[in-house]
Amino acid sequence: MLQERIEAKWIDAFATTFGLCDVKPGEVCAILSETQSRKVNVELAELALQRMGAQVFHVVLPSPRQSSAAPIRSTGASDAIGGLGPVIDALGASGLVADCTVEGLLHAKELPAILKGGARVLMVSNEHPELLERRTPTPDLEAKVKTGIKMLRDARQMRVTSAAGTDLTVDVAKAPAGGGWGYTRRAGTITHWPGGLCLCFPAPGSVNGTVVMNTGDVNLTFKRYVDRPIRLTVENDYITDISGDGVDAALFESYIAAWGDREAYAVSHVGWGMNPAARWDSLTAYDKSQVNGTELRAFAGNFLYSTGANEVAGRYTLGHFDLPMRGHTVRLDGTDVVRDGVLQGELA
Repeated sequence: MLQERIEAKWIDAFATTFGLCDVKPGEVCAILSETQSRKVNVELAELALQRMGAQVFHVVLPSPRQSSAAPIRSTGASDAIGGLGPVIDALGASGLVADCTVEGLLHAKELPAILKGGARVLMVSNEHPELLERRTPTPDLEAKVKTGIKMLRDARQMRVTSAAGTDLTVDVAKAPAGGGWGYTRRAGTITHWPGGLCLCFPAPGSVNGTVVMNTGDVNLTFKRYVDRPIRLTVENDYITDISGDGVDAALFESYIAAWGDREAYAVSHVGWGMNPAARWDSLTAYDKSQVNGTELRAFAGNFLYSTGANEVAGRYTLGHFDLPMRGHTVRLDGTDVVRDGVLQGELA
């Protein structure tokens, strides 16, 4: 059984990652956490930053009450800050924010104000530190992810197909694109560790077709490999039909309906994984409480389809699925960037 204790090698992993974020001696760094945060990661962040000579302070917030009958999982949209102005001001005035909240600030409502203050944010995914150690970022991934982001920004249409039956068309002409490689040096930006992802947020009415999750694809909200295929019909951004035999489709349909919110059925973002070191099979090696699944969002060549909140489309909801799938082909304006689950060209 893996223990959650301080290990010198894990301090090293945190220090390496903060070093890639260009943390300097004397820089003011905030560690944001909540009462349900993974304590060992909070402590490792503090020890690593202090080792580097940073001026460190903590912001610790009570984890909020549950606001839904369904468990809120894997949203990337922490509500721990709760709009508190003094917290936002303190974080925004920092050089670097080590985000150790349970869900993370990636889609949090307060994030724009924090970034506007000039802080750069490293979202430390809520993983066991052994996993973070394995996925300590390396500089070689940055250039390739940037190339993929540029391809996505320059494209007008994404077409996604698979032998299992996926046939999805996404108008990406007006879709803001981004991604991450596990660290950031630029003020007013956010990234997440583990990293390695290119994605975009489609504008309203941009996504149509069929998505088929096949055996071995992953429902990261449930931290579960799909055993039997799930077929999703998507019309003007919204899932209008869910079909499939067995418990996987039934669980999907039950959870997404639990929110009582049409926006839970809408597309959040689409993209593909870029990290050749990230492993599709790693979910089998950890208890569910030890992993948040970010490594599986990033494994090279996956097609990532996500449902839920999409600020670009003006949609907000707590219901969220991240669904990385293998064996898909992703085309941008007719050019394959992923073919049958394998990165192509400059991205390979």
